[in-house]
Amino acid sequence: MKKSFGLLVGILVLSLLVTACGPGAASGEKVLKVGVVAPITGPNSVVGEEFKNAVTMAFDNIGWKIGDYTVEVVWVDEETDPEKATRAYEAAIVRDKITTGLLNWDASVAVALMEVSAQHQVPHFFAMGTAELVDEKYFSDEKYTYWMAKGWPLPAKLTISYITVLEDAIAQSLWTPPAKQVALYGTDDDWARGFASAIGQQFQDAGWEVVSEDYVPIGETDFYPLLTKLKSLDVPLIAGTMSDAAAFSAFIKQSREVGLKSLIVADGLGWVGEWYSLTGPASDGTIDQIPGWTSPEAIQFRDDFVEKWGFEPSPSAAGLAYDETNFFIKIAQHTFDKYGELTRESLYKAGREDLAAGNVTYTDGILMQEYKVTPESLPDFVVGSDYFVFPVIQYFGGESTVIYPPEAKEGDLTIPDSLK
Repeated sequence: MKKSFGLLVGILVLSLLVTACGPGAASGEKVLKVGVVAPITGPNSVVGEEFKNAVTMAFDNIGWKIGDYTVEVVWVDEETDPEKATRAYEAAIVRDKITTGLLNWDASVAVALMEVSAQHQVPHFFAMGTAELVDEKYFSDEKYTYWMAKGWPLPAKLTISYITVLEDAIAQSLWTPPAKQVALYGTDDDWARGFASAIGQQFQDAGWEVVSEDYVPIGETDFYPLLTKLKSLDVPLIAGTMSDAAAFSAFIKQSREVGLKSLIVADGLGWVGEWYSLTGPASDGTIDQIPGWTSPEAIQFRDDFVEKWGFEPSPSAAGLAYDETNFFIKIAQHTFDKYGELTRESLYKAGREDLAAGNVTYTDGILMQEYKVTPESLPDFVVGSDYFVFPVIQYFGGESTVIYPPEAKEGDLTIPDSLK
């Protein structure tokens, strides 16, 4: 009995120790507890691992100190499940006493966590989960302003680039589809539905016909019935997104197995660094929209990440998490300099008075020239060529070629022989 009790106590102590990350604070030392939300387990666990590693590297750079505060990270596992994420976030606030929240991946989770953030008045910075519902909620009540600037703009602000690329290719006779028809697809979540709604309307505005719209459960990997249907529609283009890397790779591979001849917009296929090992040559010709390792600083980060963690990161996951953690560090330092303390109240004030007004921006990122929020862009970052922008790329052989915007263009849209 004593041995069992001792073992139980040991397990309990160990579980408490692994909740937080960082050097640990001495007794009586000021502590800034940051609740980092990430899909540590579940269908997007690869993204969660990239988040954890990138966030750790950012705080390593400053020795886990901001002002006279020691930073401690409490990892909040969102599991790509709003209910489980809500419980974990609530526990981080009530039990672990986090001062602020940071990041997140899934849009449906973001919508749910906004309630918890508002209820406990915990400022949360740069959640990447984005959908129209997030913005609608943000503007519906002042209490939701604790959900600070989002780390990923609305789909509609980014998807228009796909339409431009395809219309330009048709105008230049690089692509001659028999009809301007498109089928939309995605996982059944707020992100994919928001993406489909945005791009579907943009296609229609450009004179395209949306012939179908289909969604699959998160975690699904058998797409043969859906792909057989899409093949029977004989549309020249299908466009969609999936937040689940395993599902997306299965979708792409099976699309070629069933003989689908449609050009594929696969938004987010490259969200994990090892995407090509999952898809192989089935991904040739697909179109995506993600940032790249283009600057010397970005390449250095990628190389440092590989050396430290042993696998290739994705710009969309690790890269953005790294930049946005560093932006948070700048905001926290600004808050400390202005108010002399790092509390929920002071971080909220700095977020509302300085971040939201565009007075505190971040220009030392590895992906974007400047991360900036204005009263007009809230709750999103400013989108534009000098701000937050994703180039449109096309994959062949596991390599990407930028096909838009013109100032970064490396090549034209190419239709694979297998789709002709």
